[in-house]
Parts: sequence; structure tokens; C-alpha cells
Amino acid sequence: MLEDPLENVLNVVAHCLPMEQAVAVWDSALNKNLIDYPRLQRLPFNGVASQVLANVSRFADSGLESFVRLRLAWLKLRIVPQAWVLGHRVDYLIGDRLILLIDGSQHEGKQRRLDNAHDFELRQRGYEIIRVGYVEVMFDWPAVQLKIMQAIGLGMHLKKR
Repeated sequence: MLEDPLENVLNVVAHCLPMEQAVAVWDSALNKNLIDYPRLQRLPFNGVASQVLANVSRFADSGLESFVRLRLAWLKLRIVPQAWVLGHRVDYLIGDRLILLIDGSQHEGKQRRLDNAHDFELRQRGYEIIRVGYVEVMFDWPAVQLKIMQAIGLGMHLKKR
């Protein structure tokens, strides 16, 4: 059986896929503990692969989260991925109290009811929530970005005095 080492596959991915997709693949490898960041840092990546390495995070729980992280980097605000808030992980905490949640296909039925209960608890405690889904992130990003920018423009990310 012929098998290429993961490091070689990641290098090829970096050179063959657009940046967002390459970062999502690398993030997934880190998240699944198929490789660790110190090992990646020691490898002689160059060109676009070194750019991908500079953008990876082991905290991305899905490819959607990788895309969103890269798309929000320009904001220059404190953005905490996979933050713990009131005993639950949220996809992103922007500033002090704006929460961005990204729903995948698993957010239906019982999961949706649990999500709604947690959203209610977050709102009671003064957090603002933006919840978006796969289709919005992948096919209508400008509308998602506009929601986030409007919320920030209204100061919804800032701690209330």
C-alpha cells in the first residue's frame, strides 16, 4: 500500500486549494489530533503553505468556523473562538458580549431546543447573539458580515456600564 505522510498531504492541500479551504483542512487535522502545531512549525513549509500555517487554529470545530475566523480577522477586535460562556461553548465571543453562533446540520430537533434554551439564558445575562447557518456563511457572507458590523456599530460587543 502506498501512503503519503500527512505533512506532504497538507503541503499539497495548501498549494491546490484556495486559502480558506486549505486553512479549514489544516484546522481539521489539528482539531482531530492527527498532527500537532509544534510539529507543523518545525516542517520546512514555504510559500503558500507557510501562509496557511500562519492562519491555522486547533480551536476550529468545523470548516465553517475556519472560514468565519479568517473572514473576521480584519475587524481587529478581541474575538475568542470556542469561548466558554455560562457553562457552554460558543463559536465566537466578539468583544465582551457579542456571541456569534454558527449552526450546522446537527442543529435541529433536540439540539435546537437546547440551543434555544441556552440563547435565552445568554440574553437574560446581557449577551447579544447572532446565529447563522451553513447556507448564510457559504453563500451569503455579505449579509452575515453586515449583521456583525451593525451589531458592533451599535456597541453590542461592549460591556454595558
